[in-house]
Amino acid sequence: MSSRDVTSRLRERVWNGSIPLEIRLQNKDCRTYENSDPYLIQFPRLSYLALLIHKLHAFFAPNLIFPDAPPSDIWLSYEGVPLKWHYPLGLLYDLYSGAEPAYPPDTTSPPHKHEASDDEHKPLPWRLTVHFSAFPTEQLVRLDNEDKQIHDLFIQGVKEADYLRTGTGKTVMFLSKEDSTQLWDGVRTHNFTLYNPINQKLLNPQGVNLRHLPVRLYLPHAASEDTEPGSLRVVQSLVRAEVSSRQPQTIGMALNTILPTLFPSRRSALLAQAVLHGAVLPLNASVEELVRAVSYLDGWLHIAVVMMA
Repeated sequence: MSSRDVTSRLRERVWNGSIPLEIRLQNKDCRTYENSDPYLIQFPRLSYLALLIHKLHAFFAPNLIFPDAPPSDIWLSYEGVPLKWHYPLGLLYDLYSGAEPAYPPDTTSPPHKHEASDDEHKPLPWRLTVHFSAFPTEQLVRLDNEDKQIHDLFIQGVKEADYLRTGTGKTVMFLSKEDSTQLWDGVRTHNFTLYNPINQKLLNPQGVNLRHLPVRLYLPHAASEDTEPGSLRVVQSLVRAEVSSRQPQTIGMALNTILPTLFPSRRSALLAQAVLHGAVLPLNASVEELVRAVSYLDGWLHIAVVMMA
């Protein structure tokens, strides 16, 4: 199988990845003493919870104490942690669910991981809570009722990723209105046929060499009086496609440079692991190949850093 076929198959598997969600209404917002029925959905890992607000509003409106509450009042949480709208669902799940990531076939996960049952590894469905009041304005961006806010947040991420890749950001700025609309429609409806042609234009601009690669690392903060529950440290640094010797930059090299305390070795995970799309990244993986094959919808590699037991 050619490398192009492997990349295509990998991209397809990531695109089709999804997480079953069980979303329940916060008790304080429910007009009955008994809990309302949960909203159940199999939702794409690559997508954004913000794109569910109209469906959630329609589903829970009959049970609300204040039935006139608009969709823009909605926010979602997991075990008391507000979930940021502009983070993809897959990243949120990797950061907060406690699910054990999948391991590369050529590595061995810690022995105690094999001894546990699959049910312990996969806390599914992921149980979230939807709120229609007490919006946490200091932690979340409030959405609007027309999806303009999440669109703008997405496009901002796309522009930032393009600027790092090309050094100018002109690839995004020079997209036609039709292409820009098609890109967002592909994201909004999770339609690969719409999304992929425009995304390929962004990833492979003619006559332009990749300058830097869009990589963000997410580290959980230790709980303290000074930090909010579930707060994160987001780390970003310039990551070149190749090192000085013209050798492709690997994830291990990048992590060793950006977070040397957590990744003292370029070849072996000793203290922490890098998790992308629910899987532990092999440290010898090429960063450029990952960006081209399995970046999130906004063009970024959003990598969760998970401490090893």
